[in-house]
Amino acid sequence: MSDKLRHRLASAALIACLIPDAQAALTAWNKLSPLQREALAPLSSQWDKLPEPYQADMLKLTNHYERLTPEQRNRLHTRLLDWSRLTPQQRAQAREKYTAFQKVPPEKREMVKNMVKEQQAARNAATDSSAPSPAPATK
Repeated sequence: MSDKLRHRLASAALIACLIPDAQAALTAWNKLSPLQREALAPLSSQWDKLPEPYQADMLKLTNHYERLTPEQRNRLHTRLLDWSRLTPQQRAQAREKYTAFQKVPPEKREMVKNMVKEQQAARNAATDSSAPSPAPATK
């Protein structure tokens, strides 16, 4: 499997809500196949409440699930779980960032990724350093 396909599958959970499918029919969790339920397990508690277009996009993910390695399946589950925990506002922000990133020329995308990683590391370091340090041990 190519890196490009792997990346697409791994990030599909983050962009699934971008392409609505008005033709989709609401599918109850208990009507999904065992493979579909395994692939979408992180969404099990929310599945029946998801709008039809979101369900349709998530079901598209399951078409490739069987071909994923265990590591790729784990990454997909992690990302689905992370996505399911976002607030509607955070999801909208993620979609905006994805759309903006798609406009970046391919030759500059790696540079943008590295810049974002550096910013996140700096934020994490600032958060870690602002945490209160433990009090010195007394005898």
